[in-house]
Amino acid sequence: MKVSLPGERPFRARTEQELAAGFERALADGDGVTGAHCIHERWMRGEFAERIETALELLWKRAAASIPDWLPMRHVSWLPAAYEVTARFSAGARGRSNVYLILLDYSDRRGDDHGVYVGMTRYSPAQRFDQHKQGIRAAGSVLKRGIEVLTGPTLHLQHIRRGDAVRIEKELAEALADAGIRVEGGH
Repeated sequence: MKVSLPGERPFRARTEQELAAGFERALADGDGVTGAHCIHERWMRGEFAERIETALELLWKRAAASIPDWLPMRHVSWLPAAYEVTARFSAGARGRSNVYLILLDYSDRRGDDHGVYVGMTRYSPAQRFDQHKQGIRAAGSVLKRGIEVLTGPTLHLQHIRRGDAVRIEKELAEALADAGIRVEGGH
């Protein structure tokens, strides 16, 4: 069975009623993957933040063990834009580098409560996030404000050549900023 990635939006053709019924079945079955795709599709369609937060809370209560790591743990208003922007980037060849996004907490500032750090690493994005939080070659913005890795938008930018990763990191940071997202990193 092929695993569907969030950027592919495998539930795009489903109606609102089909998504709601699928989500209820996922909750009843403890199926985190299906539940995640239902939430993700509603998110990409512009569902109200409160409804996304409620659905996330229910899914974490009923299916935490099977929720894929690409589903954020909280509502991020600009997530659809992040998917759209990152989809424009691709790498030419396989390699050992990964481009990653880290959600930043800006609730103490004016404007959007969240921003994003754009980085590249030879480690997995989760390992690199842990390093930032432990102060290992840490970006101050991630050390102070880092909440979680936003895995979904950059799944297609994993295991790429270093040269491609360096280029994409910089260009992606610029493109996300152009889309109105507060961006750190992207050197």
